[in-house]
Amino acid sequence: MSATLAEILENVAAYVQYELDEGVFHIHMSPVQAVRLKSPQKNVAPPQPPPPARVAVAPPSPLPVRPLPRADEPLPADLAGLAARIAVCTKCGLHATRTRTVPGQGNPHPELMFIGEAPGEDEDEQGLAFVGKAGQLLTKMIQAMGLTREEVFIGNILKCRPPGNRKPVPLEMDACMPYLKAQIAELKPRVIVALGATAAQGLLKTETSISHLRGHWHRFEGIDLMPTFHPSYLLRNPAAKKEVWEDLQTVLRHLGKPIPEWKKGQQ
Repeated sequence: MSATLAEILENVAAYVQYELDEGVFHIHMSPVQAVRLKSPQKNVAPPQPPPPARVAVAPPSPLPVRPLPRADEPLPADLAGLAARIAVCTKCGLHATRTRTVPGQGNPHPELMFIGEAPGEDEDEQGLAFVGKAGQLLTKMIQAMGLTREEVFIGNILKCRPPGNRKPVPLEMDACMPYLKAQIAELKPRVIVALGATAAQGLLKTETSISHLRGHWHRFEGIDLMPTFHPSYLLRNPAAKKEVWEDLQTVLRHLGKPIPEWKKGQQ
């Protein structure tokens, strides 16, 4: 069967395209052939070049990136998630002057939790609670109880250092309080020891002096709380160590733990 005109033209077009692909831009033909090619053909659809081949290329897989938590997200229940939220917190002006946030550290399931007022210079640099001179004395206080720092949890009401170690203001403590309450809800300690007037008054929402608060049981978030003097106060007033030791003994009795013999100069 002879080829139709459309098939012939299609073959010619394919050949011409092949020559173009090979770099041939001039084709020699006789005058008669040229005249025939110039003559219009009726009812003949112009040849259509074959569509270009399409190759599906998959986009590169993005690297897994953990987005930073947003300030308007609900507080996470785990300690690591809380620390991540604290690290990006901008609820008060302290975020502009901090070096590191100090969420606190220790046993994730402690019987005993110590809460101070705010990080100091050493804590701000290291991101750890109570690591300066006051922290070293707190370590001795804990050891005097027959415990280690790894057995308790240590933190502060504020998670950022106030400039110049000034006293925290109520607005700052109110901004940080949800983090502390979330930590306590996760830690579930049996007893909280509030270290110093600012911590005790901030937790208990009172203006009563620490001298009148210490030695007596209180409640915070449904947990028994014992206020006592801050270790930094003991560095300036060593005579008050005896009263602190009395408070810590009361805590040990409440926990049903033996009371080690206290030796002068131990703290």
